[in-house]
Amino acid sequence: MYQYNARDQQLVDARVAQLRDQLERHRAGTLSAEAFRPLRLQNGLYTLRQAAMLRIAVPYGLLSGDQLRALAQVSETYGPGHGHFTTRHNFQLAGLTLEAAPLVLADLARVQLHAIQSSGSCIRNVTSDPLAGAAADEPMDPRPWCELLRQWSAGHPAFTRLPRKVKIAVQGAGADRALIQVQDIGFNLVRNAAKETGFRVLVDGGLGRTPMPALELESFLPWRHLLSYAEAICQVFNADGRRDSPHKSRLKFLVRSLGLDEFRRRVAAAWAPLKDSELTLTAARVAGIAGHFADPPYADLAGDDALHLHRVERDPAYAAWVRHNVQPHRRPGYAIVTLSTKRSDRAPGDVAAAQLRQVADWADDYSFGEVRVTQRQNLVLAQVRQSDLHALWRQAVPAGLATPNIGLLTDIVACPGGDECDLANARSVPLTKAIQARFADQGLLEEVGALVVNCSGCMNGCAHHQIADIGIRGIDKQGAEYYQLGIGGRAGADTRFGAVIGPAIPAAAVPAAVARLVDTYLSYRASGEPFADTVARIGHRPFATAAYGSAAPAPRPVRELARA
Repeated sequence: MYQYNARDQQLVDARVAQLRDQLERHRAGTLSAEAFRPLRLQNGLYTLRQAAMLRIAVPYGLLSGDQLRALAQVSETYGPGHGHFTTRHNFQLAGLTLEAAPLVLADLARVQLHAIQSSGSCIRNVTSDPLAGAAADEPMDPRPWCELLRQWSAGHPAFTRLPRKVKIAVQGAGADRALIQVQDIGFNLVRNAAKETGFRVLVDGGLGRTPMPALELESFLPWRHLLSYAEAICQVFNADGRRDSPHKSRLKFLVRSLGLDEFRRRVAAAWAPLKDSELTLTAARVAGIAGHFADPPYADLAGDDALHLHRVERDPAYAAWVRHNVQPHRRPGYAIVTLSTKRSDRAPGDVAAAQLRQVADWADDYSFGEVRVTQRQNLVLAQVRQSDLHALWRQAVPAGLATPNIGLLTDIVACPGGDECDLANARSVPLTKAIQARFADQGLLEEVGALVVNCSGCMNGCAHHQIADIGIRGIDKQGAEYYQLGIGGRAGADTRFGAVIGPAIPAAAVPAAVARLVDTYLSYRASGEPFADTVARIGHRPFATAAYGSAAPAPRPVRELARA
């Protein structure tokens, strides 16, 4: 993992002192609520329905054991004893007083954690593949490039008041686990015909009110120009993006209004004076950063562990966990373990302080002191010996972090929804729990197989409902909570958005409707066919009819969700 230098630490410490001063002036009446709002948001501080919430950045999804212990400590000392992992490598600590925020950040600064630019109209926390450096299908590690982008963007003086937020993701594998197709800016590591390293650059992606797939801005950007080209994109957005309407101010609207060719021309003009400036990366600088992400001291193992394989054959419960929560590693004898935060007795992504400490211990014992945070709100130990898998599983089961459901229907992504968020139209968590309870039978989950269900409390789509097999979005109907159902979405390299298949229904009717959608899938799917492919093959009508009856309306593109 990257270790902060003196400059990094100085920036983090200064921001803590700055927020403390701003808060004191706000309480004294010399800094108005209007003036204080963008300042607190740039430090991840929200005022929600019941209390304040602090969004803590987890840059490109990496945490150390000591950082997890610090999160546990502040959760108990200042919050409700638990925190929430989001879909963008953040840890949200709700239930705070405003006055507690600088105290939390001061404690976290000691372990190189912060909340800088985790909100506000700025460049947000850079995200990446949670399996980076360990996945067998990854030709190039994106983490050094993520760190370079973090250093460039953190506290960037020109980009703290952009028209709206800018989300950046970097991907090094073809599977697109970083979801670069739905980011404002996506960088995909590639090699050209001459075997030179560079980036395919995507812009214009996003979810929310008007979902759009990313467009290719450059097919090959040489690696040395990563920062200068990102600067040029943000300069154009800062100069030409709309500020008159929050619903039309994201980068995707600027690109679509100008057209991709004109946007590319403007970026090229902005890039010309930056191309060979101090932003140009050198081999020495990249190598210095990459050294922080060198391989840990792996053991030289011949291959699969025989005792592990024997236990898989003899113990069905252990075998189920290995089948769903363990993935191949690029090194022989090692594995990637996903710890599931998804159980029907708690909110998806919520982890108690005691669990954080346990995961920290497992990281130190089994995974070289490192933990990853996924876009699906789970936690990953990416460097586990196969010979240690059974011992880890035996500890994870009583800790409530070994549910064998990764990639299955109950591995639901959900935002905090109306229980906490001011923007939410409906609650996400109770509905998620009800769906999980409906599909509690492991045999049924196994029969259904891989199926993605995501639930957002409003159209902003923090839970990525538009790129799920079954996406659920809360709306408000005269003070009552209702939910729209969309189907056929898909995340990754072949990103597609789902279609809304009918009118919103009350919460009590949603689990049964989801069950009917699943039954329809089981009835129509070809052998091994994913849900989204079945929808694409037979159309939406059989699913809509099953969910709503013979009077089901024609499905609408998910983009129309914004006008519902």
